[in-house]
Amino acid sequence: AMADPSSFSSPACCQTRHLHLRCRADFGARALRGTAALTARAEREALRCLVLDTRDVQVFKVTVNGQDAQFAFGEKHSFKGTPLEITFPKELRRGQEAIVEISFESSPTSSALQWFTPEQTSGKKHPFLFSQCQSTHCRAIFPCQDTPAVKLTYYAEISVPKELVALMSANRDGEMPDPEDNSRKIYRFSQNVPIPCYLFALVVGALESRKIGPRTLVWAEKELVDKSAYEFAEAEAMLKTAEDLAGPYVWGQYDLLVLPPSFPYGGMENPCLTFVTPTLLVSITVIAHEISHSWTGNLVTNKTWEHFWLNEGHTVYLERRIGGRLFGEQFRHFQALGGWRELQNTINTLGDKNPVTNLVLNLDEVDPDVAYSSVPYEKGFALLFYLEQLLGGPDVFMGFLKAYVQQFAYKSIVTEDWKKFLYSYFKDKVDVLDKVDWNSWFHAPGMPPVEPTYDMTLANACIALSQRWIEAKESDLGSFSSADLKEMSSHQLIEFLTLLLLEAPLPLSHVKRMQEVYDFNAIHNSEIRFRWLRLCIRSKWEEAIPLALKMATDQGRMKFTRPLFRDLYSFDKSRDLAVRTFLEHRPSMHPVTSMLVGKDLKQDQ
Repeated sequence: AMADPSSFSSPACCQTRHLHLRCRADFGARALRGTAALTARAEREALRCLVLDTRDVQVFKVTVNGQDAQFAFGEKHSFKGTPLEITFPKELRRGQEAIVEISFESSPTSSALQWFTPEQTSGKKHPFLFSQCQSTHCRAIFPCQDTPAVKLTYYAEISVPKELVALMSANRDGEMPDPEDNSRKIYRFSQNVPIPCYLFALVVGALESRKIGPRTLVWAEKELVDKSAYEFAEAEAMLKTAEDLAGPYVWGQYDLLVLPPSFPYGGMENPCLTFVTPTLLVSITVIAHEISHSWTGNLVTNKTWEHFWLNEGHTVYLERRIGGRLFGEQFRHFQALGGWRELQNTINTLGDKNPVTNLVLNLDEVDPDVAYSSVPYEKGFALLFYLEQLLGGPDVFMGFLKAYVQQFAYKSIVTEDWKKFLYSYFKDKVDVLDKVDWNSWFHAPGMPPVEPTYDMTLANACIALSQRWIEAKESDLGSFSSADLKEMSSHQLIEFLTLLLLEAPLPLSHVKRMQEVYDFNAIHNSEIRFRWLRLCIRSKWEEAIPLALKMATDQGRMKFTRPLFRDLYSFDKSRDLAVRTFLEHRPSMHPVTSMLVGKDLKQDQ
């Protein structure tokens, strides 16, 4: 078996199959402390030890089947953390199971957790905590085999202050007063579908819920809950569409949780409880994306982060199929083309010789957080969209995708497994498949070797308008008016701005005129605002500096925050202010965002 370069654990020797977690969230100490009991199964004869991943976690005691066991930490690695080696009191035979119980405490600076003071929340009265374990941060909560090659079920009991609610990536299993402390209560959870550690998730806060479908509650702070329930009302229709495309939804509940604005991603597909950012407002595509992960990613999982495209490429493909069902095939093609432009943009930023632009990565001594980009999403999608066109269209290809999910459900796989299954499913089309330049698609940096074909109906208006601006001379600026945008949807405005960002910066006079006629400053859709502000900063419009800084710090979604900070850093007039603003906000930023923006602004600690 291929080893996972991002983990110290050796699943080939021993696999953890179940976790029983009992812990308390201590807001004063900013720590989770308790016991993690792992059911470990020996995968070979005469097994003497188990190595687990940890990062900044204290371990007080370890028992194996109730007997005290010796444990020792290995050497600390710069981003992988520190291996924890546990010696079994007596060796295990192959197939034998043991319960390894670890008393642990997480660090207040854990990279997996963000703790909020009451002032940082919408309600201003109660503290808040959330976790984000993808890719390799579960090890910063408790010792575990932190590799997506291993899947386990879990049962958890979490003690929290009684005015707060705890939720997890699991089905809710009741609550009770904490027998050890009457100011607290214990929430219970069970996840009976085996999941990789990166899908372990916990949130604690003053949360309320609204029922918006037969299997869906929306959870948020009181101030946001009604607005959010209205916003995500489409969730059940999307779930049904996804089931129709990909097969039955096996997770039971599908709840949505709206997080504080510093959450680093648009969404996180935690099973039973999708986490979403409040910057979402109207982004149906993020919900379609997270729903799709219930099949691709959560059921069929990449075995290592080098094959992350298997999770994300298939999920974007499913997300866009759902969009096609709901809004028509032209819309799906329009989104697909938008994705290709997004990929061009990313590769322009990263450089077309950069190995992180390969579809299949080599993560030896590379931090997965640093390698993260839109490449696995959009290059992965482009490959699947290209294959769809090669192999007989959307319905034929969906047949493959459904069979692929059935074939590998509950397993973790690598690209080679996917490719072998593709060849066996399309055994009558091997000659067509053999014409695909697999080596370039998988292992070459930069743009893919072939561009799929796109229906241009909805894109043409965006291309025409962006060309008018690119070609306009000073004397032509009077020809633009607010009527230019009359027929355009918000999706088309996003594409119009994306196209302009692929070109050399517009003259400052053009950007000022654009604001006069289109008033983009008044638009609150975050996808539009983000691109508009980047356009302004690149054209060196000083009036946009405070607006861009505000957007970079009011929310923490890395997709927005990192490029805005990078552009502000590249503009001589805003560089020092960008660095000062970052250092000022750093203490309240999410730990991963703070690390990555710090690298971008040459402020590594």
